[in-house]
This record gives sequence, structure tokens and C-alpha cells, in this order.
Amino acid sequence: MSDWTVDEHKTARGQSHFAEFVAGLNDAKDIKDAAVLIGALQALGNQLCEPRSKSLNNGLFELRGTSVRIYYGFLPGRRTVLVGGYVKKRTDTPADVLQLMRARLKEVENEHKKSGARVARKKG
Repeated sequence: MSDWTVDEHKTARGQSHFAEFVAGLNDAKDIKDAAVLIGALQALGNQLCEPRSKSLNNGLFELRGTSVRIYYGFLPGRRTVLVGGYVKKRTDTPADVLQLMRARLKEVENEHKKSGARVARKKG
């Protein structure tokens, strides 16, 4: 099987929240963590499972590093879309972060509905 395509979601103005997240990482360990997680997602796609990937329901998934969390969803054609990230500072993810990531994924879904494509959902 070939690798999965990993895309960054961009707003109508071309803004990538994921790129902004990575650009804001200051700790070399966090940067390396993010790169390793993205590499694993590209190689394994929907076969990536806990502890590195966790379903947050409704098509939203979380890549889990030591302190880095990267949020993504699946698209048809062995594609994933990154919608943002978060550096964990406590044991649970704040509700406002999850709400924001779900809203971004909903934007992706709406864009693909407009284009006539169907958004894939992995049961999890």
C-alpha cells in the first residue's frame, strides 16, 4: 500500500491553522514530536491507533505525542486533513480547544460537500 496524503486545511483566505501551530512551537522536542506523528499518519493513515491516535468521535482524531496534540480527519482517496494542534498542559484537553477543532473539521466537510466529494468517516 502507498502512503496516505496529509493535507493542511486552509481557510478561504489561505490561512493554515496547523502551519501556525507548528511555527509557534519553541521546544525542539515538541517540533520533533510533531514531525514523527505526521510521518506515522502518512505511513499508516487509518491504521494508526492508540496510543498515537485517538478517535474523538464524529470524524475528529487526535495524534498524541508527549505533549503535542495534532487534530485531523479523513477524506476520500487515502487523504487526511490537519486542522490544528495544541500543546498539552494538563491531563484533559480543554473543551474550547475541542470545540474549535470540531468547527474546523466541519468547515472541511462543508467544503467537500460543495465540491461534490464525500467525507470519509472511520468508525472509532
